[in-house]
Amino acid sequence: MPENPRRTLKLGAVLLGVGGPGQHHTWLDPQIPADASVDVRWYIARAQEAEAARFDHVFIVDSQYITPDSPHHYLSRLEPLTLLSAIAVHTEHIGLVATLTTSYSEPFDVARRLASLDHISGGRAGWNVVTSGDQGTAGNYSRDAHYDYATRYGRALEHVRVAQGLWDSYEPGALPRDREAGVFLDRSKLHALNHVGEHFRVAGPLNIERTPQGQPVIFQAGDSEEGRDLGAAVADAIFTHAANLEQAVAFRTELRERAAAKGRDPRHVLIVPGIHPIIGDTDEEAIARQAAVLGAKSFDKALAELGRPFGWHDFAQYDLDAPFPDVPSGESFRTQAEAVKRLAAEKGWTLRQVVEHQLAQGWSPFVGSPLTVADEIQRWFEAGGFDGINITVNSPADFARFTDQVLPILRERGVVRSEYESSTLRGNLGLPVPENRHTAALVP
Repeated sequence: MPENPRRTLKLGAVLLGVGGPGQHHTWLDPQIPADASVDVRWYIARAQEAEAARFDHVFIVDSQYITPDSPHHYLSRLEPLTLLSAIAVHTEHIGLVATLTTSYSEPFDVARRLASLDHISGGRAGWNVVTSGDQGTAGNYSRDAHYDYATRYGRALEHVRVAQGLWDSYEPGALPRDREAGVFLDRSKLHALNHVGEHFRVAGPLNIERTPQGQPVIFQAGDSEEGRDLGAAVADAIFTHAANLEQAVAFRTELRERAAAKGRDPRHVLIVPGIHPIIGDTDEEAIARQAAVLGAKSFDKALAELGRPFGWHDFAQYDLDAPFPDVPSGESFRTQAEAVKRLAAEKGWTLRQVVEHQLAQGWSPFVGSPLTVADEIQRWFEAGGFDGINITVNSPADFARFTDQVLPILRERGVVRSEYESSTLRGNLGLPVPENRHTAALVP
């Protein structure tokens, strides 16, 4: 596939209802229904707003284990594929990305459900591949313990490969549905998979035909060594976070190099971090807004949320002003846990100082007037910091500030396209349609 002569910024909207990690007071906003996370009308309205702004996709995060200290949105939220199927029939162009775990699901079921969403939406489905960080999830799926890192990521790679194989069960044209000839199926174009691997045994074929975009788009997030390797192997787009432009460029460069080393075209691995723009009429107003938001965060809730990377360890039992406790990293979000422990050791911080540092992590590089925010997004994009961005959507008014005040500046500069260029998510992201492996095998 030739390089797109005009590289444009891709746009994603993360729909977080009443608030995700660190958003302790989001649910109190009168613009947001207190039950927004289970209100399908709220999601549909936000998706329609994102589509009107020509966003490429909406993204639904998910996990399957909670404690009373989980973020408000996590405590009660809709299952992603059910939700996105509803959004699909109320939108026409925007991509629909669902988070589904490879640790606690079967490839055949995932492949079938995502293919169904792709057909329902006319080619707009995406899969955010996760291995489940919350180790407590094991108890909800008849397991005594969470998979270790090596098993989780080995299983994830095999899971995705099996799903991709199942999506190729039917070659294009396998179902002619020719009434005059009395031919519904061309048997030569239907293929069993007969996969036998370390983690799965799947016969196939999948009982749904090839989807409008060939295969759903694969998204992935994971900053561990294993996570980065998985993303480089299978992902079309990678979710991440970077505190500054230098980190962003380094991550994008590394992931593309890893993908190239695996024989992939690095241009087809998009880096799409989450960002949190805070926009005011002036730079000073935006900075004050950010300070007010961060200042209103709850120390006690941040202390509780600190436990999540450590398997929801209870840090409230320790002396806040003693050195950071020696807590095992466990098998949850191990990379995050080890980063916290390493920073605490390097700085000699107490538990209180670690929590205060976590609270301060909300500072965004994208703060200011619409012009200032547009300038900074363009600077990161043109410097190779990212290929796209994901904006968290809670308050409709804050989202409108971005779509109505920042995007027009970026569009005038040619950084963001003005109209959809394809009827599929894959097409709008500039990604090629995967060739069916069985059709490709026939080419001499």
